[in-house]
Amino acid sequence: MSTKTKSMPLAREIRESAVIRFAGDSGDGMQLTGTQFTLETALAGRDLATFPDYPAEIRAPAGTTYGVSAFQIHFGSEDIMTAGDELDVLVALNPAALKVNVGDLRLGGTIVADADAFTKFNLQKAGYDTSPLEDGSLADYRQIDLEISKMTLAALEKFELTKKESLRARNLWTLGLMLWMYGRERQATIDWLKLKFAARPEIAEANIAALNAGHAFGETTELSHEITAYSVPKAELAAGRYRAITGTEATAFGLVAGLRAAGLEKLVFASYPITPASPVLHVLARLKAHGVITFQAEDEIAAVCTAIGASYAGALGVTSSSGPGIALKGEAIGLAISTELPLIVINSQRAGPSTGMPTKTEQSDLYQAVYGRNADSPVAVIAAATPGDCFEVAIEAVRLATRYMTPVILLSDGYLANASEPWLIPDVDDLPSFPVEYRVDADGFHPYVRDDETLARPWALPGTPGLEHRIGGLEKSYDSGDISYDPANHQLMTETRMNKIAGIAKDIPLQDVELGSERGALAVVGWGSTYGAIYKAVGAARDEGLDVSQIHIRYLSPFPSNLGDLLSGFDQVLVPEMNTGQLVTMLRSTYLIPAEGLNKVAGKPFKISEIAAAIRARLGHR
Repeated sequence: MSTKTKSMPLAREIRESAVIRFAGDSGDGMQLTGTQFTLETALAGRDLATFPDYPAEIRAPAGTTYGVSAFQIHFGSEDIMTAGDELDVLVALNPAALKVNVGDLRLGGTIVADADAFTKFNLQKAGYDTSPLEDGSLADYRQIDLEISKMTLAALEKFELTKKESLRARNLWTLGLMLWMYGRERQATIDWLKLKFAARPEIAEANIAALNAGHAFGETTELSHEITAYSVPKAELAAGRYRAITGTEATAFGLVAGLRAAGLEKLVFASYPITPASPVLHVLARLKAHGVITFQAEDEIAAVCTAIGASYAGALGVTSSSGPGIALKGEAIGLAISTELPLIVINSQRAGPSTGMPTKTEQSDLYQAVYGRNADSPVAVIAAATPGDCFEVAIEAVRLATRYMTPVILLSDGYLANASEPWLIPDVDDLPSFPVEYRVDADGFHPYVRDDETLARPWALPGTPGLEHRIGGLEKSYDSGDISYDPANHQLMTETRMNKIAGIAKDIPLQDVELGSERGALAVVGWGSTYGAIYKAVGAARDEGLDVSQIHIRYLSPFPSNLGDLLSGFDQVLVPEMNTGQLVTMLRSTYLIPAEGLNKVAGKPFKISEIAAAIRARLGHR
C-alpha cells in the first residue's frame, strides 16, 4: 500500500461515541492493547465502559476460534453506561478473531485486519474455506486490509530482536493506529512501557517504536477515502479526580474502606484460585500496608474456614470464589451462620453449571446465594450494579456483617469484575463510619445473649477475661450458649436467626425508582450488572413517550421493606436477568405479582436493544 504525506491535515468526523473491539489470539496482547487505549481515552476526558473477553481455554491452539481474546471499549461525550451494543470498529489480528467477532459489527462498520495473518494455514484453523478478505463476504462493512505484521517488522529492523519477538509488538503498532484514528495521545502508554520494561530498555524502545510507527502510518498515509479519522468530544463529568477502575479493584478498595469504617485493625482475605474471582486476591495482596492479610489456601473449604477463624479472633474475615467454589464453601458458610460471626463472601458469577464457561458472565447464582445451603440458613445478600458501585457495596457488606454478626454474600459477576469505568475518587473524610464494639463486660455474658434491636450476638474476643466461651456447628441454647438438642430451643434459634436477617430490612434504604414514576404501565426490574443496559433502554423508551420505569435492586436478602408496595403500583413487571428466571421467581413468590422474565444465558451482557425491544413488545409498540 503506497503512502505519502498529505499537504493538508485530514478532517476528522465528529462522533458522540464509538465502540471499538480489539481481537486476536490469546498471545497477541489484546487485553494490554485495550487497557492502554482505555487509559489514553480516560486521560482525554471521555466517559467510557469496557468489556474484556477472555478465552476459556488456558492453552487453546494458536489461531483457533477457541483461543480468541478480545477487549471492547465504548467511549464518548455522552453518559456511557454499557460497553456498547454494536461495534463501530473491529480490529482483527487473525482470521479466527474475525470469525468470532464480525457478527457484532454494525452494518457499515469498519474492519481493520492484519492481511499478513490471513494465510491458507490460518484460514483453515479458523474454519474458512476461502479468505473473507477476498471473497466478498465482508461487503456490508468498510474493509481496511493492512500488512500489519510486515510493517511492524520493518519498524523494528534496527533492534536486535528475533522475528518472533518483533511480531509480539503487532498489538502496539495497531494501538498506535487506533490512537491516531480517534485523536488520542500516546504519552501515558510510552511512560508505561518504559516502566514495565525498565530492566530491558531495548524491549521498551522496540515497543515504543512499533506504537509510533502505527500512529505515523495513520498520520501520513494517503487513505482519506478508506481510513476515517474521528473526533469524540469530551464528556461532561463532575469535577474531581478520576481513575479508571474495574469491579475487582473497586471491591478490594471498598473492603479496605469498610475495614477503616468499622475501626478494625485486620482484614484476613483467604481464597482459592478460580476464574473470574482470583484477581480480588491479587489486588488485596498489594494492600498489606492497610491492614490486609492475604492467604491462598489449599482448597475452597480451607479458605472459608480460615476466614471464619479470623473473624472469631476479631479480624474481618473475607473469602471469595465463583459459583463452583461457593458450592464447596456451603457447609462452612452454614457454620458461620450457626456461630453467628461476620463473614464476607464475594461471588464473582460465571456461566454454566460445573466448569461451564469460566471466562463468560452470568447471573445464575442468585438462588445459590439466597437458598443454597442445607437447612434454614438465611444470610444477607447484596449485589453491585456497576464496576464503581462495587466499592459502595463492599463497604455496605462490611457494615451489615459486623452490625448483625452474619455472613453477607456480595454478588458480582465476570462482566463487573473485569470491566472498567471512570471512578470519581472519594474524599476519605466523606466515607461512612460504623465503629465495631467488642464485648468486654463479663457481667451477664454468654455467647448468644442478643442485642434487642439487631438480634446480633456479642463479638467477644478470645482471651478477654471473663468472656471465655466456645462456639461451633452444634445447636446452642438460646439462654446459655451451651449445646442443646431441645426441640423447642431449636425452633426458637431457627426463628431468631431468620428474624435477625429479616430485620435488616429496617436498616437499609427504601427501594427507589431509578427512572420514571412510582406507578405506571411497566416497571423494568433488575439487579446486578444489568443496570446500565436497563437504564439506557428505559431512558430511550421514555424518550419515545412510553410509560415505563426502572427499578434496580441492591438488597436481595432481605428485600427493601417497601418493594412489594412499589411493584404493586405497576400494571406489568419485566425482569431482565442473565439466568433462566431467578429474581422473577423470588418476586412472584414473595409478593404474588405477575412478573415476567426476560432471560439471557449467552455468556454475554444484555444489549440495550434487546431490553428496549422487550419494553416495546410489552407495551404494544413495535
